[in-house]
Amino acid sequence: PFARDGSITLYKHDGIAPEDGEEIVVGIKQVQMEQDTAKTIQETATTSLLDFNRVSHPLIEIITLPHIHHPSTAAACVRKIQAILKSVNACTAGMEIGGLRADVNVSVRRRHDNSIIEEGNQYYGVTGLGQRTEIKNLSSFKAVEEAIIAERNRQIRLLENGGVVEGETRGWTLGSTETRRLRGKEGEVDYRYMPDPDIQPVFISDELINHLRSTLPAVPDSILTTLTTDPTHGLTMKDAKTLLSSDDGDRLEYYFDVLARLQAKEKVDQPKYLGRVVGNWVIHELGGLFSKAEILWSAQQVPPSSLAAILSKILQEKISHDSGKKIMAMIFAGDERRVSIIAKENKMIVQDISEDIYTQTAEALVRENPEIAKAIQEKGQKGKIMWFVGQMMKTMSKQTGGGGVKPDLAKEAIIKALDRPAAKGAKQ
Repeated sequence: PFARDGSITLYKHDGIAPEDGEEIVVGIKQVQMEQDTAKTIQETATTSLLDFNRVSHPLIEIITLPHIHHPSTAAACVRKIQAILKSVNACTAGMEIGGLRADVNVSVRRRHDNSIIEEGNQYYGVTGLGQRTEIKNLSSFKAVEEAIIAERNRQIRLLENGGVVEGETRGWTLGSTETRRLRGKEGEVDYRYMPDPDIQPVFISDELINHLRSTLPAVPDSILTTLTTDPTHGLTMKDAKTLLSSDDGDRLEYYFDVLARLQAKEKVDQPKYLGRVVGNWVIHELGGLFSKAEILWSAQQVPPSSLAAILSKILQEKISHDSGKKIMAMIFAGDERRVSIIAKENKMIVQDISEDIYTQTAEALVRENPEIAKAIQEKGQKGKIMWFVGQMMKTMSKQTGGGGVKPDLAKEAIIKALDRPAAKGAKQ
């Protein structure tokens, strides 16, 4: 083995079972190197094919201890191991294309304690960890969870009917409700372990270990903490997890690229959680365009420089939020013009609006809607003020060619208009 006696900590946000609480530590017995062997492909109910394409390819096996007691936690463990391996470039492909596979060992035991069960009880003779079975070559997180559920249920039915669980290797087909027997296990001899004389001893020095530790990229837990607690980012846990798990890290890299470009723009009045603004656009606005178009993520569909330019103009109040979304959609569809050119030629540039315009528009709306004004002044229905603000935004946006109305100034103008004697007199 390369390493022994490690552990991996799974948290609630990793998707562990509710019964596991806030976190669970899963022990790692050892990490070792093996050679890939033939892959069994079930062709029919009675026929299996052997695929020898990957024979003798080296692979690394990570062996965990039996600390996992729920199917969803097992899937979360495999998911987190893959995320860690990807973050340090130890695994560049996902489970879906064979970069990582999982073998799971499943056993059941009765609930409550591990004391000897009296003869005659349906679980007589079953104490502690039960006889395990192994399910080989699971190729997705969903397969891990569903295969464990199916095998757990099979073993429980078998024991409750007076049967005995046999040590064996079983297979699983995605979408199935049952595991299937592949071969029996009679102990280690069944595997025919043989030492490889061509492999020399591997010496891992403290110097190498220290070098690796000092040069490793940030792991998922560290990135997640930064995204959710650092004032620059301030992302929600849900959005942070989406960035981490999407598109093999490409979307997270895109997020950091856009954020860095925005931070470099001196004229941008940067809010405390600038990353939250960027994250919302990367995940929801831009992500929505990809979902609607049903195409895979590509950073060049809307280059980071273009999204940074859009957000810069929104933060400087040179274009409205809606105009920004329209510009992004145009670039997504293939428009190669600069953001400033698109905004100018489509009359999206915000025009300066004088205080007199705010005042005149607010007074006109109050005069035209006396019943709503009365509800605010006499019945205290302050929420209706925002109705006036909405109407004011629509009216003034048309006048200015697509935006530029500031909600806070609009609200201030409405409140002043409602407090003017003429407005109060009109409601009597």
